[in-house]
Amino acid sequence: MLWIKSLHIVFVASWFAGLFYLPRIFVNLALVPVGSVAERERLLLMADKLLRFMGPLAVLALGFGLWLWLGYGIGKGPGNGWLHAKLGVVLLVIGYHHACSSLLKKFVAGTDRRSHTWYRWFNEAPVLLLLCAVILVVVKPF
Repeated sequence: MLWIKSLHIVFVASWFAGLFYLPRIFVNLALVPVGSVAERERLLLMADKLLRFMGPLAVLALGFGLWLWLGYGIGKGPGNGWLHAKLGVVLLVIGYHHACSSLLKKFVAGTDRRSHTWYRWFNEAPVLLLLCAVILVVVKPF
């Protein structure tokens, strides 16, 4: 079980590294001057490659998490409300990942109209989600 838990942690950390950095690329994209085509294309390429790299990391993180939950019975039984809350956080993280994908499509299409300030705030969400998940897993408040 410790091997599975270790792999889960590694892939969650790797996935979150991408979730921290991709919106930062969006901030830079929102700041690109109108005529700077080469800079925009370079940032779009970076964002696309990062998003494609993050997908398998997310699948592995979720897969090892499911293995822990279903295979080893982690979180089953009374007093495990923390796991239900953590699963809610996981759903929010998946939704955030999907939102990043949608936003990148808008950047590629040239239809995004959000400001760099909006993206700076958007960039804070994965930090809060990770904080919630870690507190739920370590502290197990309920």
